[in-house]
Amino acid sequence: MKTIIQSFEKTVNTFPDKTAVNDEISSLSYTELRDSAKRIGTSLAVSGKRKGAVALYLKKTPVCAAAMLGTAYSGNFYVVIDTAMPVERIKSIFAAVKPFAVIYEEELSESLNDIGFEGLSLTSAEALSAEADDKLLSEIQCKMTSTDLLYCLFTSGSTGVPKGTAVTHGNVLSYTDWFINTFDITSETIFGSQTPFYFSMSVTDFYSSLRTGAQLAIIPKKYFAFPVKLVQYMNEKKVNTIYWVPSALCIAANMDLFKYMKPEYLRTVLFAGEVMPVKKLNYWISYYPDVKYANLFGPTETTDICTYYTVDRSFEDSEALPIGAACDNCSVAVISEDGKECAPGEEGELYVGGPFVAAGYYNNPEKTAEAFVLNPLQSAYPEIVYKTGDIVKYNDRGELLYCGRKDFQIKHMGYRIELGEIENAALAEEGLKSCACLFDKINDKIIIVYEGSLSEDELLSALKKRVPDYMMPAVYKKLAAMPHNSNGKIDRALLKKEYCPQ
Repeated sequence: MKTIIQSFEKTVNTFPDKTAVNDEISSLSYTELRDSAKRIGTSLAVSGKRKGAVALYLKKTPVCAAAMLGTAYSGNFYVVIDTAMPVERIKSIFAAVKPFAVIYEEELSESLNDIGFEGLSLTSAEALSAEADDKLLSEIQCKMTSTDLLYCLFTSGSTGVPKGTAVTHGNVLSYTDWFINTFDITSETIFGSQTPFYFSMSVTDFYSSLRTGAQLAIIPKKYFAFPVKLVQYMNEKKVNTIYWVPSALCIAANMDLFKYMKPEYLRTVLFAGEVMPVKKLNYWISYYPDVKYANLFGPTETTDICTYYTVDRSFEDSEALPIGAACDNCSVAVISEDGKECAPGEEGELYVGGPFVAAGYYNNPEKTAEAFVLNPLQSAYPEIVYKTGDIVKYNDRGELLYCGRKDFQIKHMGYRIELGEIENAALAEEGLKSCACLFDKINDKIIIVYEGSLSEDELLSALKKRVPDYMMPAVYKKLAAMPHNSNGKIDRALLKKEYCPQ
């Protein structure tokens, strides 16, 4: 297999009538998804453009899934745009990736006008109205290679300009090979899909489904605000596998949801994107002791994941889960600041190599050169590895532990402190739903912002039992509800803007 399309076609031939993707409104079988994708692919391919960017200004629906595949059929790559994103940020993404075409929902036409795009603009209905040209699409596929881009996914940049991670067909094929084999993804798997298509975690359940004949059941975002309806929907769709951000999983624990209603078909619970509080995980395990749980870890630049830990023992509420070991066909190394490999127990930066590693940042050679570097552990040939910016170490079991981000590490009162360690200590306390630690550099103060039933004094007293004085927050801010970004993670950027002087 050299492209995702080849693998997808094989699945369609095996499971033509099986449901591929659905939401609460519509559903597409594998044949219908292929036919829709081919029509969209033809509408793009007749432009003659190859290896160009196509912006998908669409909500997360089966039609968007067809547009993603349709772009791949056309020999181009897609960029999914968050429809709730401010126009100025969309403009900055367009400036970086320079799409030659946009496929959009008719109701978003006014916003598209505000962006000022002047290329090929097609509503989803227009793109689907083309008659599929199988001969043209086949000719395009024959000329493609595994190093052609499949998509470009934009993340925040330190300069305020979004960075577009360029991911190839080969990256996704290699990555999903590992995921499918490790977690036994088959045609019987039904994913309850939580993450947006513009977030790297969606790559995992979407493309693993397309390669195995599994079903992707898109869960409407609104149901995460109404947990009872969420569980009802999961049971209606017979969801047996979920891969969610921890904030979404914590909803059940925070509301003691399973005391009243439980998902009936669950067999696999996977999580990534942020630290999973063990206290909340233990809640899930108490109701579902026989479910497989795994902590997946990795950045967008490694397609999605580079290490994982399948939960195989019990943990105290105050402990942190390991991030485990490297995925198959992926290499990891813990590197010191002087470019040497760290000894067991010594903290260093996580470097990742192998076919999961993306091609780089699109149209951004400077940032690419900073992060995608030559392997410092060997100089015999040019082997590119990715510097994650994550600080890790090996424990005495040979498991990797996540210690924090390089940019989460602070110097306070003469000590080097990982803000994540303070968060982990706080999350072990009964009555705390979620929290985030910030550092006010100007006033040299640690700030903790949290949601829960604890008073500020109660949280202070609890932390005194778990962390040394020099790690104690100076400021405690209790919120009625923690803010979350569009990916479902705690919106740390918003909190920093609110509580840390610029």
